[in-house]
Amino acid sequence: MMPSIRTLSFLASASLIALILLCLAWELWLAPLRPGGSWLVLKTLPLLLPLMGILKGRRYTYQWSSMFILLYFTEGVMRAWSDPQPAASLALIEIALSAVFFLATIGYAKKTAPAKSGAV
Repeated sequence: MMPSIRTLSFLASASLIALILLCLAWELWLAPLRPGGSWLVLKTLPLLLPLMGILKGRRYTYQWSSMFILLYFTEGVMRAWSDPQPAASLALIEIALSAVFFLATIGYAKKTAPAKSGAV
């Protein structure tokens, strides 16, 4: 059974906002590459690009951001594999959040697709 459009929208919004907060906290306070924070915090900025479209339910934003989020999934996998603790644990959370966002955006785009006519 597929979740409702409303549920998928909530999951996408919540996971994107959580990922933004995670990236900020990770690179500024929790496990920055350098004490006091690192420039890697700038990886948060691209996550702001789809935020308004996701919150407003724009189907096109759901479509392109589903591919865009795979960059964060990939970063999470690489850092979970190579970074020491606590960064490895934060990377696992990044993987989970990006996977939830990916699945929610794909589901939303599928559910909101225009109906196809059977006529050829």
